[in-house]
Amino acid sequence: MVNYAEDADESIRRRKYRSAAEIAQRKQERAARRSEEEWIQYARDLCYRQLGMMERSVFQLRQSMERNLVPQNIIDQTIQSFCEAGLVDDERFASMYVRSKFAEKTISRRGLQQELVRKGIAQEIISRAVKQIDSEAERDAALDFACRRIRSMASLEPLVIRRRLYGALARRGFSPDHVRYAVESALDSIDSDSANY
Repeated sequence: MVNYAEDADESIRRRKYRSAAEIAQRKQERAARRSEEEWIQYARDLCYRQLGMMERSVFQLRQSMERNLVPQNIIDQTIQSFCEAGLVDDERFASMYVRSKFAEKTISRRGLQQELVRKGIAQEIISRAVKQIDSEAERDAALDFACRRIRSMASLEPLVIRRRLYGALARRGFSPDHVRYAVESALDSIDSDSANY
């Protein structure tokens, strides 16, 4: 009978620890051995894997290929072919990103703009994408977040609750008016709930 556990232990013992420098050196050596055709296929496979997990921006795909030492001319060709095929579209990415992140109701338009800038999206595309969210929806999102967060703070002093809610909402980029409205409404709901008991 084969003892698979023993075989697994043996393979773990044989595995050698590699430092970050050794890993980088091996990556460089593999990169040096690739032909242009292999680089083209490697770049495409890398992009397909990235896009298979989730929608990506051009900037994100470019960064991924650069980290994997893909030559610049092949990066440009690959990005261009993926854009022409409609597999990569920053406009679509930004629109989907805004909808999905805002559905969680934990971020503001300003917060979304900052995240999209970090993902390499152009400012005019960002402006169009965040227009999907109006001020009333953003205010409702701030209130929803505050009401969910305040439930876990019931045992704290009102001043501490207020301070923590203000901080949490401000970090997510909500405007001062929306923060004030959300905190006061959430505190009022706590007061009315405690009055019912």
